[in-house]
Amino acid sequence: MKQIDVGVRSRLASLARDQARSFEQLGSPFYAVLFGSVADDIEEGGPCAALLAPYVDVPFGATLGTRLLGGVHRLVLEGEADDLAKHYPSVDGDGDAGAAWPKFRELVAMRSEELEPYLQRAPQTNEVGRSAALAVGFLRIAATTGRPLRLLEIGSSAGLNLRFDRYYYSDGDFSFGDPRSPVRFVDLWDGSIPDFDADCVVAERRGCDTNPVDPTAEDGRLTLLSYVWPDQRERFDMLRHALDVAQDFPAIVDRAEAAEWLERRLAERRDRATTVVFHSVVWGYLEESEQARVWELLDSAGAQATADAPLAWLRLEPTAYTEHAELWCTTWPGADERMLATSGFHLGRVNCMGS
Repeated sequence: MKQIDVGVRSRLASLARDQARSFEQLGSPFYAVLFGSVADDIEEGGPCAALLAPYVDVPFGATLGTRLLGGVHRLVLEGEADDLAKHYPSVDGDGDAGAAWPKFRELVAMRSEELEPYLQRAPQTNEVGRSAALAVGFLRIAATTGRPLRLLEIGSSAGLNLRFDRYYYSDGDFSFGDPRSPVRFVDLWDGSIPDFDADCVVAERRGCDTNPVDPTAEDGRLTLLSYVWPDQRERFDMLRHALDVAQDFPAIVDRAEAAEWLERRLAERRDRATTVVFHSVVWGYLEESEQARVWELLDSAGAQATADAPLAWLRLEPTAYTEHAELWCTTWPGADERMLATSGFHLGRVNCMGS
């Protein structure tokens, strides 16, 4: 086995331990234990060190660990790693991460070439659970503007959250969406109740992504499922249901950079509709220059918004000082800005603010 510089091993191992702690904090004890063993293997110069060393300059905490785990999970889901699958809860394994580790290490050592494509690209996730928070914003915008919604999502991945109105939401006697939908959000909202009685109609839905995933193709389905943590079965099952919904309700996701795409879309004015630009856990992945350009485009389009053709910017993004995401909305005309809710990064409770 190729010798890896001790400094590189030490750096990678430290970052891997940080990621293991993050998995524990975010509710995946299976990955926390498994990645703790990955960290030990890196420090000892094992096969994980040999595989990951060429990517030492990739932002590890953000993506590299997820790339490796996603690649291995993909093989499990494809039925290409039966011994390891016995321990992966996503395929009805026993969830024993300690027992999984020797098989995981063996797979990394023997099948590194199959894992390389995953290490070379950023993870593609489409967290459907965020629709529970995003819907708070969409409903508020619809209730406030009284117009059908024209949805424009940046960083769409597979566009599953573009289909938010095809899911079902209920809290007590209040509900919104398709009651027949297999994707169901029930009694998740604290604080004020979302505007479930709003006349919320989606007139148009379109998104962009630098590397979009087709949720109607088997390859796309496996890609998205591979990035879900295998011991979080509720998330895993919800994604499967959302992929089934996507088969029946198409949404266009263009391959494009955010600002370039948004400039074209905002130039296409829609009267008698509210244009809603939105994103969730995407902003931090954009370069500062790209962020600035998006700001400029929204400010310019907002200056031209009217009561008949309003504009809204809805974003669900992490904050630098808390362990949750905040849902903010700015509407034009008037550039009115307010925080609507807070939530976790995956499926979970949503704390709604008053109007």
